Amino acid sequence: MRGSLLMAVSMASFSVNDAIAKFLTAQLHFSEVMMLRGLFASVMIGALALHQGAMRPLRVALTWPVSLRISGEIGGSALFLVAVSHLPLANVTAIIQSLPLVMTCGAVLILGEPVGWRRWLAIAAGFIGVLIIVRPGADGFSQFTLVALLSVGFYTMRDLVTKRIPAEIPTLFLTFLTIVAVTLAGAAFTVIHGDWTMPSWHLLGLIALAALLTLIGFQYLILALRVGEVSSVAPMRYSQMLYAMLLGYLVFGDVPDIAMVVGASIIVLSGVYTFHRERVRNRPLAADTTTTPADSV
Repeated sequence: MRGSLLMAVSMASFSVNDAIAKFLTAQLHFSEVMMLRGLFASVMIGALALHQGAMRPLRVALTWPVSLRISGEIGGSALFLVAVSHLPLANVTAIIQSLPLVMTCGAVLILGEPVGWRRWLAIAAGFIGVLIIVRPGADGFSQFTLVALLSVGFYTMRDLVTKRIPAEIPTLFLTFLTIVAVTLAGAAFTVIHGDWTMPSWHLLGLIALAALLTLIGFQYLILALRVGEVSSVAPMRYSQMLYAMLLGYLVFGDVPDIAMVVGASIIVLSGVYTFHRERVRNRPLAADTTTTPADSV
C-alpha cells in the first residue's frame, strides 16, 4: 500500500509538470522550455548528487549505453513538448502510456526476452487502443499524434539501453548527466530556431516549479520501487492518465471524447494485464519442479 501511494504521488508530480509544460509552450518556444526547465533541474539534481557523493568523471557519458540513453531522452523530451503543445494533455499522456507495451516488444526483438501468447494479445490490444486515439485517416486525426508516437520510440530506446549501463554508475549521476544533456540540446535548438522570448518572473517561477516536480517525481518513483514489489506498484503508473484528464479539463478546458476514453481504457487494461503476467512469470516456482518457464508466461 505504501509503495502504491508513493507511485501515485510520483505520477501526480509528473502530471502537474506536464500540465505546466503545456502551458509554458503556449508562451515560449518548446526549446526554451526544454532549456530553462533543464537548467533548474540540473542545479537541483546536481546539488543532490554532490550531497550523496554520486558524482563521477564526465567521461562516463562517452560510453555507448549512456550516450544512447541520453539521445533517447533528448529526442523523447523534445518530441513530447512539441506534441503536448498542439494536442490535449490527456491524449498525449495516453499515447505515452503505451511505453511499457512497446518496451516489451523491444525486449523481445533486441534483448531476446521470452514473451508468452497472453502478453502478445495484451500488447496487440494496447496497440489497438493507440490506433483508436490516433484515428489515422479520420477527421479527428492530427499529425502531432505521430510526433507523440515517435517520442515513445525514443523513450523506449532510452529505457531498453539502460539495462546495458554498468551497475557501478549511480542512478543519480546518470540522471544528472541526462538532464544536463537535455538542457544543452534545448539551448542548441533555441539557437537554431533563433526566436528567443524573455520569460517573465511568473513564467520563470513556473519553470522552477516544473523542475522541482520532476525531481520529486523521480525520487518518489525510486522510493515506490524500493518499498513495494515492482509488479504491485507498477500498475499505479496508470493513475497518471486520470491526473492528465483532470488537469486537462480544469486547466485547459479539454473534454475527452469517446474515442480517447475508449482507447486510453484499452491501453491501461492491457498494460495492467501485462504487469500481471510479468508478475506470474517471475513468481518463484513452487514444489512442482516440472513447471517450465513457458508455462507461466
